[in-house]
Amino acid sequence: MSTPGRGLHGRVLDALGPAITAGEYPPGSVLRTDELAQRFEVSRSVMREAVRVLESMHLVESRRRVGVTVRPKAEWNVYDPQVIRWRLAGADRPHQLRSLTVLRSAIEPVAAGLAARHATAEQCAELTECALGMVAHSRGHRLADYLFHDVAFHRVILAASGNEMFARLGDVVAEVLSGRTEHEVMFEDPDPAAVTLHVQLAEAVREGDAPRAEQLTREITAGALQELDILAP
Repeated sequence: MSTPGRGLHGRVLDALGPAITAGEYPPGSVLRTDELAQRFEVSRSVMREAVRVLESMHLVESRRRVGVTVRPKAEWNVYDPQVIRWRLAGADRPHQLRSLTVLRSAIEPVAAGLAARHATAEQCAELTECALGMVAHSRGHRLADYLFHDVAFHRVILAASGNEMFARLGDVVAEVLSGRTEHEVMFEDPDPAAVTLHVQLAEAVREGDAPRAEQLTREITAGALQELDILAP
């Protein structure tokens, strides 16, 4: 299904993007825009717009007299939320989930420690509200509602760190949390211990206890890696 609001070039992207990230077009493959325009029954201008988006993600590059060439995976913008979404939807999902979760385990504990030092009263209130929302939706197979509060919680942690580089990773963390739920790489209900850790983390940030905030976050991310060992080995 094409992403709403992106029109014809969105339909092309929703076909080409997953195909490229899944390896259906190996690095070095040449895509002919005229042929693709005919295949997708779109104009050349629509095809060029789709290619521009793929270029912005570093998935392809255009060369005169050559065409559109698929770039090596090492050159892809792997932090682009759409690239993450495409990879999570394909056969690369286990590797992508593990890679992103390891990234979280390296970044989020430090961000949580900083949040305990720098979070505003409003951010502390947001964290508490998100944690309580997670508790309220942690039973009864309400994963979509739980996810909403979980994503918001981690966005606040990253933003409250006061580090703009960490804050910009909010979309990346949101994609991995969403991917775990949408692709059923979770238990039917969240781990109660993990829910409790989020409540305790909100308290540690509010109390300004940086070492405890960092340690609790390490436990949260370690638990996420253990879930992958069980559900997506």
